[in-house]
Amino acid sequence: MKLAVVGGGSTYTPELIDGFARLRDVLPIAELVLIDPAAERLELIGGLARRIFAAQGHPGRITWTHDLDAGLDGADAVLLQLRVGGQAARNQDETWPLTCGCIGQETTGAGGLAKALRTVPIVLDIAERVRRRCPDAWIVDFTNPVGIVTRALLTHGHKAVGLCNVAIGFQRKFARLLGVAPERVELEHIGLNHLTWERAVRVDGVDVLPKLLAEHGDAVADDVRMPRALLDRLGVVPSYYLRYYYQHDAVVSELRTKPSRAAEVAALERQLLDLYADPALAEKPELLSRRGGAFYSEAAVALTSSLLGGGGQGGVRGGVPSDVQGDAEGHAQDRVPGDGRDGAVGGARGDVQIVNTFNNGTLPFLPDDAVIEVPAAVGPRGASPLPLRPLAPLFAGLIGNVAAYEDLALEAALKGGRDRVFSALLAHPLIGQIDYAERLTDELIAHNREHLTWA
Repeated sequence: MKLAVVGGGSTYTPELIDGFARLRDVLPIAELVLIDPAAERLELIGGLARRIFAAQGHPGRITWTHDLDAGLDGADAVLLQLRVGGQAARNQDETWPLTCGCIGQETTGAGGLAKALRTVPIVLDIAERVRRRCPDAWIVDFTNPVGIVTRALLTHGHKAVGLCNVAIGFQRKFARLLGVAPERVELEHIGLNHLTWERAVRVDGVDVLPKLLAEHGDAVADDVRMPRALLDRLGVVPSYYLRYYYQHDAVVSELRTKPSRAAEVAALERQLLDLYADPALAEKPELLSRRGGAFYSEAAVALTSSLLGGGGQGGVRGGVPSDVQGDAEGHAQDRVPGDGRDGAVGGARGDVQIVNTFNNGTLPFLPDDAVIEVPAAVGPRGASPLPLRPLAPLFAGLIGNVAAYEDLALEAALKGGRDRVFSALLAHPLIGQIDYAERLTDELIAHNREHLTWA
């Protein structure tokens, strides 16, 4: 099979390459093409990619190109890992919202909206070219904000599934704390991208979340950087990104006292590129672990394998409680293929993985075309969410609020206009005040004018 990685010049790419090499039995790649307009970086990373494959005995062929159409030709799957505007734009996203006392972050709040406005039009253009050059190919979207970008792809009829590493990161950490193999751990992971909670952690089908919190609550709390008492009170594990909601003012104060994450990553990238230039390097360097994106390669291999008809081994496992298990068995087969929203799969339940895909009634308080991040049956016909237990108002309320913002954000990304940007910001629970929304709208447009054709 042929895989294309759009954004292959990212310093993160060697993590993917390492996963492709190690898990070649799960995803047998004959040809891998890295696509990126940054020719110099692409040359360095492509060379290292070839050396990693050779060192691990992978027979696949690796090429690279700045020509998107040529790279896409004949691809079976296309992985998107873009950052429009690079770390410089990210640095802006993480700093100018702080002037209003609002979170500066690349995937949520005003900075996340700015990234969506820059990114959605570019991704849709790429997806149209995928449709022309390799119409049967699946698109696996890593590009943030994953929920909004994946929704743009799906609403335009593209064969796409969104992927985040939060769930697989939890699976691996919980397995380590519990002293079990990761493949035995199954998560009841629920919410929107970067707005999720772990409601159950099952080992061999038995929920051990109470035990995990009782015996390892301090370690889990440290990992998500929230108080142990909150986790005990909620009885769930929130993702790290819930800090921005549950501890907004404290996080703003913290962000104002240190360099942006973008500045840290830019410095790391300079060091990584120096390492990649060494012709003797034939493995991903340890420094890459500080770049972020842990376990993405394993999740990407499993998801891509499932979409292309393989076994999907090695990814994060999601699950449903026993009282809805019977409904889940037939859930993936009940959808009628049509406009891309059905997400039906070919097997009995497909390979159950945690992905971003259309809601389709899974969370009844959201529209069908909202994109949620939940366990889903995945196979050659797409991803179909498994049924879930009812969600408590404490969680459903925040999900509904952020989902409404994402709807307005996508409209602003597709149609442009100051009023649409303002409406999205006003709707966001981290902003929500007229004065803040007005100021942040002006700041967003001023800092992104080169990327906004309507500004």
